[in-house]
Amino acid sequence: MESIFSKIIKGTLPCFKIAESKDFLAFLDINPNSIGHTLCIPKKGVDKLFDLSEEDYIKLMIFSRKVALAIEKTVECNRVGIAVVGLEVAHVHIHLIPINSIKDMTFSKKVKVENSKMQKLAKQIASNFN
Repeated sequence: MESIFSKIIKGTLPCFKIAESKDFLAFLDINPNSIGHTLCIPKKGVDKLFDLSEEDYIKLMIFSRKVALAIEKTVECNRVGIAVVGLEVAHVHIHLIPINSIKDMTFSKKVKVENSKMQKLAKQIASNFN
């Protein structure tokens, strides 16, 4: 079954892209907990994190770490939190969330960010991605 993420990977749905490799994609969450909340996904359609091969799991973590470091260089925060919940979309995704308190990780507090600001932020984070 096609998910919203597979449509983003194909390019049939837009995203605020931060980074992309042959196997992975990072983009801003459109319903963020905080400014800079980013999703990292494998391009391969796998539902659960631990269903990834060990090699793909490690590669996703390495990719996500690079994205998190770019977020830290761009967004003022105490640190970048990481969460894998996986209930809302049947496709592996890692949440990288700039946080200043534990409340920023609860998924009950959301912020509204205009598309123009999301576009600018994605470009800024992308420029810090190595």
